[in-house]
Amino acid sequence: MSDTTEKPAERPYILHMFTATPQMSPFDVNMAADAGYQIIVPYCGVEAGMVANLTQDAIFSRGPKGVSRTGIFIGGRDVMLAADMLDSARKAMVPPFEVSVFADPSGSYTTAAALVALVERHLAKAFGMELGGKRVLILGGTGAVGRVAAAMAASLGADVSIASHTDQARAAHVSDDINRRFGIVTKGVSTATPADLRAALGEAEIVLATAIAGVQVVRTDDLAHARHLLIAADVNAVPPEGIAGVNVMNDGKPIEGAPTAGGAIGIGALAIGNVKYQVEHRLFIRMRTGGKPVYLGFPQAFDEARAVAAGLG
Repeated sequence: MSDTTEKPAERPYILHMFTATPQMSPFDVNMAADAGYQIIVPYCGVEAGMVANLTQDAIFSRGPKGVSRTGIFIGGRDVMLAADMLDSARKAMVPPFEVSVFADPSGSYTTAAALVALVERHLAKAFGMELGGKRVLILGGTGAVGRVAAAMAASLGADVSIASHTDQARAAHVSDDINRRFGIVTKGVSTATPADLRAALGEAEIVLATAIAGVQVVRTDDLAHARHLLIAADVNAVPPEGIAGVNVMNDGKPIEGAPTAGGAIGIGALAIGNVKYQVEHRLFIRMRTGGKPVYLGFPQAFDEARAVAAGLG
């Protein structure tokens, strides 16, 4: 007689996606699916106080074997809130009921990681220098990517200025906020007027443009004031280019019009985006296949970005 007993079906990979915003990013949903998650469920309008209960609902329903095929992703737009939610999810775990958690609000952790890792790579390759001690100006620095890039660069010993096109008070508030949160030292500067911008550019060795898409924050005549510039990097892929002379395709190409005696190089949005994509994919894969729970925030994103950048040759 044949054995007609059905073998239990293999448990699917489930990803629960939390965001405080009205909708989850389609980009992140696609990335999760491409990384092998089979059931992807977004939870929108999630407040920080809801994370612990949602997490425990996710871990206790599948048993110790099922939790190894379960993950939590934290999105949204607020980098500080996402860090708090990641911490809340971790604290809600009850081993052996424990799942992996990955936070990447607005893609800011992985984008900033790619940005800083590429700057670090090109600084060493083209100039034989380290980021530590370099004067870094972050334009659009009060936004999500700018804040995280500031924290990463400052943690490496860079002298970081966070710029706001609104006013000095806004820049100082954001600088103070991330300094307290991450135990780093940055300062806020105003780029509200052309004179303010040019004064800030005149001091900078590294300029990172993390402003909103479609806005040029440094024009050709502004760039002429960046007399110490080594590297300019721009995350904006929407025309016009955020920094004049830094095309989206640039990956270490000299910047025309830069006044630096030894020349300056540019890193464009597509080069940064290529590394960002690989970092996010790898972190989703690590969640799903690592064999034990992992908690992935911007330090882990930066480690992964450095590994990707090192492999570029």
